[in-house]
Amino acid sequence: MNSLTRDLAMLCRERAEEAARAGHGPWSQRFHLMPEVGWLNDPNGLCQKDGTFHAYYQNSPFDVDGGLKCWGHATSRDLVTWEPDGVVLVPDTPFDCHGVYSGSAIVHDGRIHAFYTGNVKREEPGRDLDYVLDGRESNTVLVESADGGTFGPKRLVMTVDDYPDSVTRHVRDPRVLANPGADGPAFLMLLGARAKGPDRDHDRGEVLVYGSDDLVHWSHANTVASERPLGYMWECPDLLVLGATEATRAPGLDPAAAPLTVLSVSPQGMEGPAAGANVYPSGHMPFSGSLLGPCSLGAFTLWDAGFDFYAPQTFEAEDGRRILIGWMGMADCPGHANPTVGHGWQHCLTLPREVVTDGRSVLQRPVAELASYRGPVREGEGTLLAEGLQAFDLEVEGIRGHRCTVTLAGGLDVSYDAAAGEVVMAFRDRARTSMGGGRGERRVAAPALGSLRVVGDASSVEVFCNGGEQVLSTRYYPRSYSVAVEAPGALVRLWPLEVPLTL
Repeated sequence: MNSLTRDLAMLCRERAEEAARAGHGPWSQRFHLMPEVGWLNDPNGLCQKDGTFHAYYQNSPFDVDGGLKCWGHATSRDLVTWEPDGVVLVPDTPFDCHGVYSGSAIVHDGRIHAFYTGNVKREEPGRDLDYVLDGRESNTVLVESADGGTFGPKRLVMTVDDYPDSVTRHVRDPRVLANPGADGPAFLMLLGARAKGPDRDHDRGEVLVYGSDDLVHWSHANTVASERPLGYMWECPDLLVLGATEATRAPGLDPAAAPLTVLSVSPQGMEGPAAGANVYPSGHMPFSGSLLGPCSLGAFTLWDAGFDFYAPQTFEAEDGRRILIGWMGMADCPGHANPTVGHGWQHCLTLPREVVTDGRSVLQRPVAELASYRGPVREGEGTLLAEGLQAFDLEVEGIRGHRCTVTLAGGLDVSYDAAAGEVVMAFRDRARTSMGGGRGERRVAAPALGSLRVVGDASSVEVFCNGGEQVLSTRYYPRSYSVAVEAPGALVRLWPLEVPLTL
């Protein structure tokens, strides 16, 4: 450990201790992973080793509005309760001096191998650097750990000289996975990239594919892109193979059905209806062919159509489930206000979700472990009203005539617009000082609505429609809590979630 590493680690601990003494305020989450202090964004390095789940995340402990990026760390045995472990990676070398940016992890030979982008932004007197074609170094860095909390020396495995000349200096977010095919190298790395266009306005997003047999030496093997450009940069690439195992099949799916493979990306600069209403979307596309050869991509589908969702990452649990966690936030939204800033922290991660397929669609559902924290059920036929619940799990089944409205804290409505065939999430008061912090309305297509599941925490709501065919997520900041349901003829069940407060 060099002096810079030691001093930064000490400062991070002091900031976390100071925040713990001050408290995290009335909107401190119970089962959504949040930062001990400062800013949080992308989930990183998600994995499970020897029964323990590890979640790393982008953390700026010194600036609640984002700043120098480190990796925070937390562990869990059940994906619901998390034990914070502080900051475990800090920018302390010449090849990551402006930030330990996003990446992934793979468990191999009993060790966690974590890869991330080391960000460097140079300054050259007399030159006006644009940090797209010049001035930026996006280095790919490897670190290893036996326990997930203490990492050994950093190893620089790729620099900008190892990326194709066809791309800009925007190459980042390494996603490493075991090669799912029968041929080729043992390991593959997906890197999000910004390819050069005829001019800056026509750059396009793509994924660079690298191969390795030892996780250290990597060579460029392929480039994956959509037929038509989807934005100018693809962040956080991931590949999911669903339906090949029982753990990733929805009930009723024939075990003999062909697996569904999808490529997940978070495009910047994407436009059109498929991009949704957010500044930056995250979605998936059916993938056919080979990562190492000819391939094609299908239509882009949003992972989550709500206000607060970006940069998802998945991993395979030891029981074979595919688990997704996203950043419950959104960058570059000056109209949004998060009042947790006044308590020294901002943003959280989503509830971990199991990703499965019914053979046609990609479905998301809260992890099964959440049900073990349910308290005594409250039931109603068509209606239900409950006061004072910060954390809850609500199911509305057998919705008839698509008539259904769930109102939370008297100001957030989740309802079905039958004329438009859409589920609508809408705040009644859209002022920045309201419980929605300036958020307005989001819609997602649902030609029919048969069921809703709504999971609420102290400052977050996640809505799963029709068994997870459509999902909407948002942060909210109520002064008091209530759940009111109007769904004539439907079965309504509400469970309080009895999860101990960690922070």
